Amino acid sequence: MSRTNWTEADIPNQAGRTVFITGANTGIGFEAARALAEHGARVLLGCRNADKAAAALDRIRTSAPDADIAVVPLDLADLSSVRDAAAVVNRESRLDLLINNAGVMALPKRTTADGFEMQFGTNHLGHFALTGLLIDRLNATPGARVVSVSSQGHRMGRIDFDDLAAERHYRRWARYGMTKVSNLLFIYELQRRLEAAGQGTIAAACHPGGSNTELARDAGTLMKISQPVAKLVMQPAAMGALPTLRAATDPTVQGGDYYGPDGLTQTRGYPVKVHSNAYSHRADVATRLWLESEELTGVEYLD
Repeated sequence: MSRTNWTEADIPNQAGRTVFITGANTGIGFEAARALAEHGARVLLGCRNADKAAAALDRIRTSAPDADIAVVPLDLADLSSVRDAAAVVNRESRLDLLINNAGVMALPKRTTADGFEMQFGTNHLGHFALTGLLIDRLNATPGARVVSVSSQGHRMGRIDFDDLAAERHYRRWARYGMTKVSNLLFIYELQRRLEAAGQGTIAAACHPGGSNTELARDAGTLMKISQPVAKLVMQPAAMGALPTLRAATDPTVQGGDYYGPDGLTQTRGYPVKVHSNAYSHRADVATRLWLESEELTGVEYLD
């Protein structure tokens, strides 16, 4: 990894670009939305909670009074909501950037509105469906990108194709790892399919390192006990958002790139190109996951 102190000041002028960010009312998503709005983009905030979304709009307008921002209601744990949100975004004249940011971590076992295990349904299937429903608008926009936020947790992830619904076994952290490696398998497969289809849209990924956000709010007692200590070494959400912002805006980014912090163990630091594990690059696993995801969501694209 080469080191470079890439910051928000390196974001190119975003005027004329339209961006849709999931989970944009807090944490990494909020900081990315704020930075992109401050640099002139039209930013659509995909949010489940209307009150938090309104508060996020107010906060962004504090630093960017002339920001072109709007809320798109979105619950990734409900495919009907995903379809409704995609219909709204597809009415935009262009879509330059989709940031698949929203996620849940290490929840007690729950199910989505469609009966999927909540972590897999939210972190992977919801974003898979959303991207597919927006891909035509993205492909119609020159220089468009899809960026998905993964995690170092992907390194413990494996896809249990015989138990995608977690009916036989549910271990919350193993399940989280499965969803985060799914994010990477999806991005790498999406890039392969975009290239095969001759499209100019590129797909990239990132991870925030150890960032002080609300993601761990449902991650169990041990996580809650350790949070005060962990916060001492975690970087602020604005720093954690830099890999997302670089993957989303740096002109040198190529399809299939993966960005994360440059510090020791990629926990803190400035964003650079990093490497995900070998399993995340397995094309056979990615293809099977893609086909299973199409079957589960009913969304087919880029065959």
